[in-house]
Formats: sequence, C-alpha cells, structure tokens
Amino acid sequence: MSAALSWSVGVDVGGTFTDLVAREETSGRFVRHKRPSTPHDPAEAILSGLSELCALADINPRTIASLSHGTTVATNALIEKRGGTVALIVTEGFRDLLEIGRQTRPKIYDFQTDHPEPLVPRHLRFEARERITVGGRIITPLDDGEIARLVAAVQAARADSCAICLLFSFAEPDHERRIADALRAVMPDLHLSLSSEVQPEFREYERLSTTVLNAYLQPVMTSYLARLEREAERLSPGVRLGINQSSGGLISGGRARMFPIRTALSGPAAGVAGTIDIASHLARRDLITLDIGGTSSDIALIRGARAAMIHERWIEGYPARLASVDINAVGAGGGSIAWIDADGLLKVGPRSAGAYPGPACYGRGGDQPTVSDANMVLGRLSDRGLLGGAMPLDRAAAERVVGRLADELGLPIERTALGIIDVAVANMARGIRSVSIERGHNPAEFSLFAFGGAGPLHASAVARQLGISHIVVPPEPGLLCAQGLIVADRREDFVRTAPVALARGDLARLGQAAAELRELARDWFAAEQVAPEDQATEMRLDMRYVGQNFELGVAVADDPATIGRDELAERFHEAHALAYGFMNPQAPVEVVSVRLAAVGRRPRSRVARAREQGRDHEPARLRPVWYAADAPAEALLHDRAHLVPGDVVAGPAIIEQLDTTTVLFPGDQALVDDGFNLLITVQA
Repeated sequence: MSAALSWSVGVDVGGTFTDLVAREETSGRFVRHKRPSTPHDPAEAILSGLSELCALADINPRTIASLSHGTTVATNALIEKRGGTVALIVTEGFRDLLEIGRQTRPKIYDFQTDHPEPLVPRHLRFEARERITVGGRIITPLDDGEIARLVAAVQAARADSCAICLLFSFAEPDHERRIADALRAVMPDLHLSLSSEVQPEFREYERLSTTVLNAYLQPVMTSYLARLEREAERLSPGVRLGINQSSGGLISGGRARMFPIRTALSGPAAGVAGTIDIASHLARRDLITLDIGGTSSDIALIRGARAAMIHERWIEGYPARLASVDINAVGAGGGSIAWIDADGLLKVGPRSAGAYPGPACYGRGGDQPTVSDANMVLGRLSDRGLLGGAMPLDRAAAERVVGRLADELGLPIERTALGIIDVAVANMARGIRSVSIERGHNPAEFSLFAFGGAGPLHASAVARQLGISHIVVPPEPGLLCAQGLIVADRREDFVRTAPVALARGDLARLGQAAAELRELARDWFAAEQVAPEDQATEMRLDMRYVGQNFELGVAVADDPATIGRDELAERFHEAHALAYGFMNPQAPVEVVSVRLAAVGRRPRSRVARAREQGRDHEPARLRPVWYAADAPAEALLHDRAHLVPGDVVAGPAIIEQLDTTTVLFPGDQALVDDGFNLLITVQA
C-alpha cells in the first residue's frame, strides 16, 4: 500500500542559505531546515537539504505531495551573462530596435553608465518580410518562401534558442506561429519564445525585450529544472513541482521552462506571500516588508494585507514587461562588503561576499569586512554561531577585517563597525522611502515587517530612521520566503490590449476581451486540474489619463462592459489618488488593456506552533552589545524557543533563534502574540 501524500515542502534558495520548510497538511505539523547554498549548482543544496530535512524530522520522502521552489537561477544567469545563444526574428525594418530602445535611462544623471550589451548580436537578428497593422489587419502577407529563408538563417546561426517578435503580433499571432511551426519541424531541440505567448500586449520595445530575455534564459532554466525534477521524482515519486513567479504565484515546471522570465523575482515574491499569510491574522495590516538576506534587502508596501502589482520593471539593466509584485531591491545585506571610495568616504555594498567565501566571520576564507562582521564585532551576533550553533562564527576573523578598515579610517574598531551598520541601514531606509514617501505614503503609518536572516537584526535601527513605531517579527523570519511557498497559490496571468477612451469608446470591446480571457482561464484550470471550489479569478483594467505613458491597474469584479463610464472613471481617479496622492477628475481617461489572473487556491491552515520547552530552562545571560559609540550596554539574551504568548521582553536585549537574531535597542519592548509573532514597540 502506497504512503499517503500529506507533506508540502517549500524551498527558497538565497545567495547565502537555502531554506526548507515542510507542513503536514492534516495535523499542521511544521518542520524546518537551513543549510548553506551551493551557488555553482543550486539544485545540489535543494536535494541535499530535502534529504537532510526528511532524516531530521523522520519524514518518509514518499509522502511529499508538493515541492514549491523559489529560485534565483534566472536572475543569476542574467547577472553572470551565461544564458543561451539567441537568434531573433523581427518584422522588416525593426532589426535594430533592440539597441535603439527608448530614450530613457534608469540613472538619468549618470553619463558614464551605458545600456548593457544587447543579448542578441546584430548578425543573429533576422528580418521577416511581413507586416500586420492596428487591429491585426495584414498588410504584407508572410509567404512560405520567406519562412524557409528565415529557417535556413536560424539553422546556420547554430543558436540555442530563437525569439520571434513581429509587429502587432499581440493582435494577430498567426505569422509568429507559422514561423515557429517551421522551426520546430527542422530543429525540434531549439527553444522558442514567441512574443504573442510571452507577453501579448502593445509596446513593441518592451515586448521585444521581454521575449529576448525569455529566450536567453530558456536553455539555462530547462537544464536546471530537468535535473531538479528528475532527482526530486527519484527521491519522492509523485511529487508535484511548483516554481514561484515574480507575481507571487506558482507555475508548473513545464511552464517555468517555457517562460523562465516569469521567475526573475521568484524568491522575494515568496516572502511577500508569506507576509500576507501572516498579516491576515494581524490587527495591523498596513505593512512595509524588510527582507534582508545575504546580498540584498527586498522591500514592498502592503495595504490591507494586499501587495501592489506592477507590470513593467528593469531586470539587470533590461526592461521587462511581466506581472510582478512591486518589490524594490537594495544592494545591502549581511554579506555586503564595506569599502572606502575614492572620495575617502565609507561605502557598503552593492558587492557581496556571497555564500563562498562569505563574510570573514564564517571562517571560509573571506577577507573583506562585511555587515555581518560588523554585527559580530558589536556583540549582536552570538559567539556560538548561526543555525543554533551548527555553523560556528569566527569573532577573531571579524575583528581582523573590521580592524584593518578601522586603521584606514583612523577610528576605533567599534565606531567603524557602527559606521558600517549605519551606512547599510541608511541604504535600507532609502529603499523604503522610494516605495512610501516618494509615492505619497507616510512610513510612520505602517508597521515594519522584518524577516530574512538579517531583517530582525536591523529592523529597530531602520524603524528609527523612518519614524516607524511598530515592528512585526514573524515566528520563523529567516524561513518566511520558504514558508510563503507552501501557502502560495497557483497562478496564471492573461492580458488583452483593448484601447478604449471612456468618453466615446466602445465599451463592448472590453467585454469581448474579458470573455476571451475567461475562456483562457477555463482552459488553464482544466489543464492544471484545479478543483472548481479552488478556482478564483481577478480582473483588472489598465487605465490612465489620456497622454500619460504609464497605466494603473483598477480592479473590476463584473464584466467591464456593464460598468458605467462614470463609475469606471471614478474608480480610476481613486486609484490614482491612492498611488500618487492626487487626481484630476476633469482629465479624460482611457482603458489600455484588460488583465485576468487565474488562481488555484491552496489551503491556508495555520501552522501548529507548540512549545515543548519551558521558559525557565535557561538562566538569564548578559552580553555587552554596542548600540552607540560611547560604551556598550549589557543586553539580556533570550532564546526565542522559550518565549510564549503574553511574554514581554524589554530592551536592551538580544533574542536568538535558529534562523535569525532580533536586536532590541534600549527602550524597545517586544510582546509575543497568540501567533508567536514578536510585536515590537520602538522607543520614539
């Protein structure tokens, strides 16, 4: 008799650690494991960690029903420029659009920074003699001879993948499909990315860039997932692999191989999913997330336990059009390296020591001072090490590298370490300002939700800079991204471009687009075998004032064609005021696109968090901790495993646990709530 499939496992691969959590669906039993990442092969840490988790918790691997994975493979491939060789087919006259782009730069005042090199060199870009115009009307037909010429050119290019992006293919994809069919017939192993499948909406350049990025990543992601699926199936027969998307929802391994660009912000989006799961049980649901890992800090704004979604962003210098949780990444993490710039000033990041060799205090040969080394010098990290003592820390090594930097600056070592922390915290605070103050939101009206391996370590200092008075630290902050993966829904996003001016346009066009999207959603639910009771859809209209370059999403529950023009305009005005702090009721409004998210819901059972230990099992311990440059304070040390609901901890204090360390400054006070969250009140 086969074992019942009852366990869900979430795995988040970070730059320093790979985090695993598992939940038994019937009992709610929750187990966790953390191990160093293996950047040369992320699958190695996942598979080893899965075996270790099963052994530690006495889990039969054959009872694992699902393995949900947040991955950095796509992002790392772009950073390291190790994607596939891509051929590109475009409409005649658009061969150089990939380099011409738009006259916008992410850093408008930086005259030294160029756009990154195009991922497709010019000799691998091929023009197709065809033309489709507005509404999908064919002006220049695509004949069989032209298709044969293009196939021969791609075949001679010896490319790993081919991106096909023809003009107005979002309205009429027939030409793209015919070229793709011909390529498959001759080169069945060639990876294909069609813009009408990757992102079928207007804006030729962004659609082109996204399609090329997708084609560039396909060979890397296919190779990676093939091995992961094969080995996971060998360990746990019947396991269902889910890959997290930038939108915060899961897709199958097959869809991830077809559309790897969707996974570019996979890990950070999982953290937001975990935050929302916990926030639904909190009194305060307006949150700013602070997810600090080894290489970066990821920040998102959450209102009413819902995260904002965007559909356009830059990924490693390339514009991409895709559904994504609105996350701002800052190059400040535990492994960020401190250095002195040519102006003689102390800088921290964006370079990171990564997992190997890592910070000097890891004892793996790191010789550059990092944020983690500074925390070690200041007494904020335990001499026992990380992971409950399983990963020792080398205080002498940290003092050596920070001391060397102190000598260069001519400062005491403790003041230098405080300076490193202050600069890193300033970088994090600047990232929060960009998603709050710069968009008309007062961060003081939000609670700071701190997680990641280093989030609780710096949360109080960040909150002080921004005037935030409340902090939430979840029960397993260093594992929240992995935890978010076991509650993440399956999700597929669909879009139809349907420009309609509200004042005079035909609203029936919106109804037709909505009907087409609902049909696509029904097909997806059937293919994914989503039970009817677990099916949900979320429809939004991309709207803007006439003349604007960018749109805002406005939620609509009904057929948009049946909603009055005035009602649609009013909803947009309200959304604009919420996003930017102002609106213009006299300005004409237009709809640009209709979007539909199809969601396969997963159970939201709360994790069982029994505490077997007694709170008095350990005698009180004190440790000198530097909070300011004048002198250290005697901080009381707490083991979080001994804290139960109702307990109150007053600062100065250090709260240690398996996956992170929480620092309470003098005057701070932490309360353990019924969900075992730490609710911290920051002294003004």
